Amino acid sequence: MPSWLSALVSAFDLASPYALLLLPVPLLFARLMPAEREGTSGALRVPHSLVGGGDRGEGLIARGRRRIWLIATLWLALVAALSGPRIVLSANALPASGREIILTLDLSGSMERKDFALDGESVSRLAAVKRVGAAFIRRRAGDRIGLVAFADQAYVAAAPTFDTASVARTLEEANIGLVGRSTGIGDGLGLALKRLAPAQIASADEGSPPPSSDKVVVLLSDGANNAGQTAPKDVAALAKELGVRIYTIALGPIDMADNPNNEQDVVDVETLREMAEISGGKAFRVKTTDDLNAVADSIDQLEGGRAQAPPVPLRRDLWPWPAALALLCACALLAVRRDA
Repeated sequence: MPSWLSALVSAFDLASPYALLLLPVPLLFARLMPAEREGTSGALRVPHSLVGGGDRGEGLIARGRRRIWLIATLWLALVAALSGPRIVLSANALPASGREIILTLDLSGSMERKDFALDGESVSRLAAVKRVGAAFIRRRAGDRIGLVAFADQAYVAAAPTFDTASVARTLEEANIGLVGRSTGIGDGLGLALKRLAPAQIASADEGSPPPSSDKVVVLLSDGANNAGQTAPKDVAALAKELGVRIYTIALGPIDMADNPNNEQDVVDVETLREMAEISGGKAFRVKTTDDLNAVADSIDQLEGGRAQAPPVPLRRDLWPWPAALALLCACALLAVRRDA
């Protein structure tokens, strides 16, 4: 047997194999029906030669045989369709980690500053984050990834999902000004925790210990908390209770603690570092695009450990083909009956 035919046979499957037990039903029905006794019928039997000659008689016999073949084919096709024939194919195994990551992104007005570089050209901080962040998200196949953006307010741009490509596209389409131009770090982190671990938050409110989890928030900001209703360190303490690690990325060339010229839109490195330490995560300092790429690689290594998930069977149903054959046979029977 050729290899392709052997592979096809091994992949063939029936969804409802017990439907094949219906195949002999017409034969059983015909056998169990009481035979017509001679003399009980009131019909008058006339030889074919008297109603149209031998040719017409042969035509009636041929038409009767066609009807039998059509009925038999119709029944076989119906039973085959009911049995649910299908081909079972195996999808390629995907990496899986059981990890959930939410990228929490600062979309304040300072992200428009053009002090980063891409391909030898000066670009805004947001443009650099889009390039590096989208590549990072696409590499995380097997993780559930989400995206939260914050400024004056926070909003969920992409709920956690295994569809990393769609989350990466959402990040690439992010714009400044949708929810203000200030920096509400605490609210952004709080919303990320709410979407990342709603069950744990409920259990923490009730005083019971949260279930174990492998959940991560990657928080990127280029400013200091100056909006929102929650203090960043308080939310970081909640993250520790929930078992959520926070990786903070302080973006921008000037630290708040080292700002002799009192420039605006400097990054609060100290607060971001303390948030990471409280939660058991790690803080990163980014001043250039190369730094940002290095941070993405570091988080990839820290949150590695992905394994191959079991292959998922993909089934292609074949029942429409025998069902279509049964429909054609039914139409042909109607045509034969009209010609009779």
